[in-house]
Formats: sequence, structure tokens, C-alpha cells
Amino acid sequence: MKNVKLCTLLTEEEIKKKIEELGRKISEDYSNSSPLLIGVLKGAWIFMADLVRAITVPVRCDFLQVSSYGQATESSGVVKIITDLKSSITNEDVILVEDIVDTGLTLRYIIDYLSIRHPKSIKICALLDKPERHKINIKIDYLGFTVPNKFVVGYGIDYQELYRNLPYIGYVELEE
Repeated sequence: MKNVKLCTLLTEEEIKKKIEELGRKISEDYSNSSPLLIGVLKGAWIFMADLVRAITVPVRCDFLQVSSYGQATESSGVVKIITDLKSSITNEDVILVEDIVDTGLTLRYIIDYLSIRHPKSIKICALLDKPERHKINIKIDYLGFTVPNKFVVGYGIDYQELYRNLPYIGYVELEE
């Protein structure tokens, strides 16, 4: 059995400040429209809740639940849609809200999956990005933080369904 050691990477205050910046930028970019924010569950729900409150233009929200990790600490590359959208996205300005961009494979799958529904636009808002893990090129339109190649938890992001409730972003070190 491995013990888990948590180390702080981003504080609650750093996250709050960055989300306020992202909210201002999105509000400016969509000053003449009402975008549909689609949160990728389960990891993005806390980030999305705070982001929506930081946006000053009217927005609508929906969720898409996918799985590519299972109980592992690395993406399997196999994406499963667990829960689909409830809203039509045809001719909508969509902002896909993601907790973390790792390999980019899951995000690419989601973008392709949503694109066949003919949205007006799809932009990506991610709290975290691990560029050294990218296997494909993904354009992140609204990015919170670039993080090192560590398994991060907190602020909605889990390790085996634990640690989502942490108000900060930490990383996991597994000890024997």
C-alpha cells in the first residue's frame, strides 16, 4: 500500500486571482453574446462554478462527463462519454471548461465530438495545462496556469476520487 504525500503547487488566493482575470477576459470577448459554458465532469465543476461567478455577461451552463483515467494516474487514451449534454449547441458560442490539459487526447476527442453538432464556435478554457505531456497540439484560449509534469489534485481534481475538496492545487507524491 502506498502512502500519499500532498505538496502545495498553487494557493487558494492564486487560483482566485487567476479566475477573476479569466472571467474579465471572457466577459470582454463575449460582451455582445451569451456563451454556453460546457464543464467537463467531474474535475472542472469547482473551477466552472467560480468562473461563472467571475463572468459578467449572461452565460448558460451544461455539463459533459467523460472518463479517460479510471483509477490510474495517467490517461488511458480511451475516452468514454458517461453523461452527454442536455442542451443543443447548434449555432452557439461554446466555451469548453476543463480542469487540466494533459496529453490533449481527451480534449481533442471532446472537440471532435461537439463539432459535429455545428456550434458557431468552440473555445477552450482550462485551469491547468501540462505542455510537456501534450501528444497533440491543442489551442487553449483561456488558460489559468501552466504546471509541471506532476499528478495534481485539489480544486475539483482527484486522485482515485479523493482530494477534490482541497481549496488549493497540490501534487501527489506516492511513498512506499
